[in-house]
Amino acid sequence: MDEIVIGRLESATSRYYELQEEMANPAVLSNPDLAKRYGQELTEWEALVTRYDRYRALIQEWDTAKELAKDEDPNTRDWAQSEADRIKSEADSLEKELAVLLIPKDPNDQKNVIVEIRGGAGGDEAALFAAALFRLYVRYAERQGWRTEVLSSSPTDIGGYKEVIFMIEGRGAYSRLKFESGVHRVQRVPVTEAQGRIHTSTVTVAVLAEAEETELAINPEELRIDTMRASGAGGQHINKTESAVRITHLPTGLVVYCQDEKSQLKNREKAMRVLRARLKDLTEAAQHQAVQEERRSQVGTGDRSERIRTYNFPQGRVTDHRIGLTLHRIEAVMDGDLDELIQALAANEEEERLNEA
Repeated sequence: MDEIVIGRLESATSRYYELQEEMANPAVLSNPDLAKRYGQELTEWEALVTRYDRYRALIQEWDTAKELAKDEDPNTRDWAQSEADRIKSEADSLEKELAVLLIPKDPNDQKNVIVEIRGGAGGDEAALFAAALFRLYVRYAERQGWRTEVLSSSPTDIGGYKEVIFMIEGRGAYSRLKFESGVHRVQRVPVTEAQGRIHTSTVTVAVLAEAEETELAINPEELRIDTMRASGAGGQHINKTESAVRITHLPTGLVVYCQDEKSQLKNREKAMRVLRARLKDLTEAAQHQAVQEERRSQVGTGDRSERIRTYNFPQGRVTDHRIGLTLHRIEAVMDGDLDELIQALAANEEEERLNEA
């Protein structure tokens, strides 16, 4: 292991034990936000430090075994050489794990997410598939034990969605779902197709890390907040009270509209959560010198030629075009079984970041 890597491991170990001491500090224990942040950082370093401690112990054992392998007694030499080989194999394996653990983590990985799904090319069929993808992510969240909450929606008369925005709350939600951002293409016979012809439609998905109020300050003077009567089916309150809220962030021109709740206050709270997430996304894109908004680059235009994944119902397959993975179990995937896809995408990202390190 080279000196640079050892230096980074020693620095991480030092920070880990420093955090352990801080967690016993009364000043930290009396500050819930600080204690939470330190606790999360401790958890993030724990796997690396545990493995590094084991690695150092193995190196010491290896040195001892190599010395014994020089013994005059042939039985001792054979046993010691066998031990040295076994120890070296375990140490090499740990060295690879440590290299992966040293890759800088995405600071958003442990955050909740706001998912925005919109019908793209394909009209009613695109809206219906938007509803199918919404169900897919809700089912996936249920499998993970995560909580979902609709923040805003624009349903169609035939059970689809022009747009649906929802929150998924759960530790590590962003680390798993960030790979879903992009254009999803569906090929199937629409329920509205009398001739049985296969149609191709698209849906755009944007996955945004939730921005907490403490990490993103919004100047109230930069907001224009309009209230109005909500539109669409949903009850008497829809047309008789001004419960719908539209918030415009004047410096960026971002607009968020929310009408799902009967309470104007609740609609405003939900709209602000979406706005904070979008502004956070824009800020991070600017920090990475993105040419355009990260959110816009995620979802593209919704044109049929753009896609990250294809769902082909006649062939029963799902293909992720970024990694060339095809699964022939579309029904399971549509029921929220995304683990194989997500694990493959995460492994691909890990390999790319390891090559860049």
